Amino acid sequence: MLPKDIIRGNKTSLLSTLSEDHKLILQKVHEHKLITDREYRNLKSINNENVEGHIIQLLDKLMGKGDETCQRFLDLLETDSEIKGTFPDLKSLHLSHTSPITAPVQETCVMDNRGTYIDDGGPRCKKTKLDEPYPVNSIPRGICLILNNINFENEDLNRPGSEKDAESLGEVFSRLGFRVLMCEDQTEAEMSHILTCFSTLSNISELQKLRLKEWSKGFGDLQEPLPKHGDVFICCILSHGKKEVVCGTDMKTIPIKDVTRTFKASNNSPLTGKPKIFLIQACQGGSTHRGVVEKGLETDEGSVVSVPEEADFLIAVATVENYVSFRSRVKGSWFIQSLCQQLKEGCERGDDIHSILQCVNSDVSEKEGSNLPGQIKQMPEIRYTLRKKLLLSPLHTEA
Repeated sequence: MLPKDIIRGNKTSLLSTLSEDHKLILQKVHEHKLITDREYRNLKSINNENVEGHIIQLLDKLMGKGDETCQRFLDLLETDSEIKGTFPDLKSLHLSHTSPITAPVQETCVMDNRGTYIDDGGPRCKKTKLDEPYPVNSIPRGICLILNNINFENEDLNRPGSEKDAESLGEVFSRLGFRVLMCEDQTEAEMSHILTCFSTLSNISELQKLRLKEWSKGFGDLQEPLPKHGDVFICCILSHGKKEVVCGTDMKTIPIKDVTRTFKASNNSPLTGKPKIFLIQACQGGSTHRGVVEKGLETDEGSVVSVPEEADFLIAVATVENYVSFRSRVKGSWFIQSLCQQLKEGCERGDDIHSILQCVNSDVSEKEGSNLPGQIKQMPEIRYTLRKKLLLSPLHTEA
């Protein structure tokens, strides 16, 4: 049973027990940094609530932060001597993973000639823990690499507004604990070289030759120490494209499948078994719906559909196949701006990355590119082979 489910299943008993001294448990949770200073002040100053109301608010806040925080809370209840002395009834609650561990067995799923599953009496397969999250414990969480092509050899193809997307990505992924690195205006060959360098980060001399910028309240020089991989890798590609490819500034193309295959699992890869997320802002074709595009709204031509061949990949694309995606010359693209806003809100709630991207799909699908509703729309698409949930909790740094 997951930590969040353990708290939910024992919520009534926890309310009764912890209400004996709700101020102590709030202090302990704050002391162990399970909540931020702002959350502590808000919970401390709740008005018009009885003691149990304070505990409900606290438990709901902790469950909203995801399973990692919930597990730390359960560990606190079981290990802190002052808590155990103050709340002796906690010993009677089932706050640990109590299900016995059994040897895994395989399952053979047999269908009859009508497509109906039948029980062949054979062994059953090992159940996948769909709610088990990827471990995200490294500090920093990992690298967020942005390839941002704004200025092209053919100036008519320049992508004003893409710098706003890069800034939004830098802000949100830095807040989530990533080192955010950016390369701008790369040819096809340069993009391929950068991706190869980052697939292992083993060649320091090559890495130092790259024109990398790093986010720190804005993009500036690369900071020390040199970057290394953590528990998650994020790659954001902001460029033009054609069908199933993205373009360098020379308009030569890289197949999206080659982009992801650069990071496939191997004995030498530091990212084997770790989630690799690709966020691609580009069109997937040249078609648009009827209507007139509003002034200041442009398209990113091309297609970027890719079906990952390896595990632990997620690719989120700005739009479905054959259609354009939209980018404001001033505000940035619909997809990236929605993505950054949903990451800010969803990660704070403890949502997993797939749930957040579903919110992005919903948000972008409601946008209108014309004064006539329904004439110009956009629908992002998600492709993934993630085997577990991916939770990205913000790193709070406020005093």
